[in-house]
Amino acid sequence: MTDENKNDPEELRPQGEGVPADAGAPDSEDLAPEDDSPATAEGVTAGEPGGEPLSDADQTLLDQAAADIVAEMRSDMLRAQAELVNFRARVERDRQANREAVIAEVIRSLLPAIDDLDRAEAHGDLEEGTPLAIIASKLRAGFAKYGLTKVGEKGEVFDPNRHEALVQLPTPDATQNTVADVIEPGYLLGERLIRAAKVAVAVPAAE
Repeated sequence: MTDENKNDPEELRPQGEGVPADAGAPDSEDLAPEDDSPATAEGVTAGEPGGEPLSDADQTLLDQAAADIVAEMRSDMLRAQAELVNFRARVERDRQANREAVIAEVIRSLLPAIDDLDRAEAHGDLEEGTPLAIIASKLRAGFAKYGLTKVGEKGEVFDPNRHEALVQLPTPDATQNTVADVIEPGYLLGERLIRAAKVAVAVPAAE
């Protein structure tokens, strides 16, 4: 028969006996608090730029590079301003040239009427105070306002840039080509020739 009261040897063993002392205990490394602060290199203070300061030579090169960039930007700005000024001047010149071309075309179309008035005046048909004389005076004043001037006077030196020679008259006492007679006057608008004068030219006689 077995004794039911007989204790099992394992049950009589003191609690905790036979269990390693470090069993179930957290590792010492696991208990160490986590350090979230950034690692710092030896000799470098945390939060400050790392590395050695620039040498004097390097700092001089850096300053020179910055100065060159500023000078280049200033040069580009001045060049752009000069191009803008030139563009505006060119546009203004073109606008003025177009304006003068339009005025010249209008006046050129009215020159035959001016020629008729000149012929009427030469024949004594434009008496002072008559309606036709008043109209002629107003037309001439209006054209003069735009700088219209007459070209071709008897006795002036022949200029092929302003005169159109219709007749050449050999003249013994002529020393150079001169205007002997004006057949049809020419006109200048400012410096622009809008019609050459048709003239007879006195030329030196051949010996």
